Amino acid sequence: MYRGTYTLVGSELSMFTRKLEAQLRYQNIPYEWAYKGISDGSEWEKRAGTRFIPLLETPDGWLINDTIAIGPMLSDRFGEAPVVPSTPIQRAACFVLEDYFNHWFPRHALHSRWVDLDNATHAGRCFGTNMLLGKSIDEALTDEEAAKVAGMGTMMRDSFGLGACDIQGAGADKAVEVQNDFDQMMDLFKQHFAAHDFLLGDRACIADFALVGPAKAHFIQDPLPLAWLAARDNEKMLTAYVDRVWNDDEAHKNYLADDQIPATLTPIFEHAKANYQAFARASIQAAMNGEKTFDLDLGHGVFTARSMKRLDKARLHVRDEIQGLALAGSVLEAFGVLALYEPERL
Repeated sequence: MYRGTYTLVGSELSMFTRKLEAQLRYQNIPYEWAYKGISDGSEWEKRAGTRFIPLLETPDGWLINDTIAIGPMLSDRFGEAPVVPSTPIQRAACFVLEDYFNHWFPRHALHSRWVDLDNATHAGRCFGTNMLLGKSIDEALTDEEAAKVAGMGTMMRDSFGLGACDIQGAGADKAVEVQNDFDQMMDLFKQHFAAHDFLLGDRACIADFALVGPAKAHFIQDPLPLAWLAARDNEKMLTAYVDRVWNDDEAHKNYLADDQIPATLTPIFEHAKANYQAFARASIQAAMNGEKTFDLDLGHGVFTARSMKRLDKARLHVRDEIQGLALAGSVLEAFGVLALYEPERL
């Protein structure tokens, strides 16, 4: 099931589809696109047992989903260019950062895509290009095709987008908070990528793909977050980083020597602990208590979000991946970012 051409099923506007595509490209795994359309979606869902994307069809017809499981599997099976570090501290950092990016960036991505009507119109046209026309967003549209997808943005915003923002506690009333947090994160990445090509040194890990996914699908794709990037001179930084993951052949390059963590990741881990990990802990606890929503104040005022059981599934995945590693006394333990993944610390 491992050698041959894979089929990537999803949308070019999906952060998790782009995350998986980034790994396929970086590891030089042959693949082809299958845009999940409106007319054929039910057949993919029936085979996969889920409506979520992306899906990955293996060369002999297995259909698998969930990038947190697919990523390590592909790293292992295509070991010529592994993307999970073998040393304990870097390996743990990789999975902690992946969890952070997977589940904190949806607040910025959904808010910036759907709250602003002009941005939603742009995004809907691109979604329609994939879903209705079966074409890449890089392809030109005829006048007839453009008319066919013209109403997708408003429809998706009203039927899905605004509700998805509310689930994340990132509705229109949180515009300043969401943008300020996004700007802070991008400033931290700009500082880091001035010194390093990737998160852990000179080669990418699966956490890099979790950062490239929302960047490629949302932040350098949609007009509103692109304007946020440009306003703080961060557009060039993020675009160059995406291009490195997307196009470079890094198989011969390495992570930092001696299992080191770049010093420029320190404020990024601090942000993860103070923001995403606090959000995840509150969400998981509310879900465990049978509460559909929870209130949280991260220092910018109280917001309400939907509790999400899947965050505990993701937490347990990280726990399993780092269990048994020699992390006592490590810089990650000092940062306090490992406590979320210890069951007794919830």
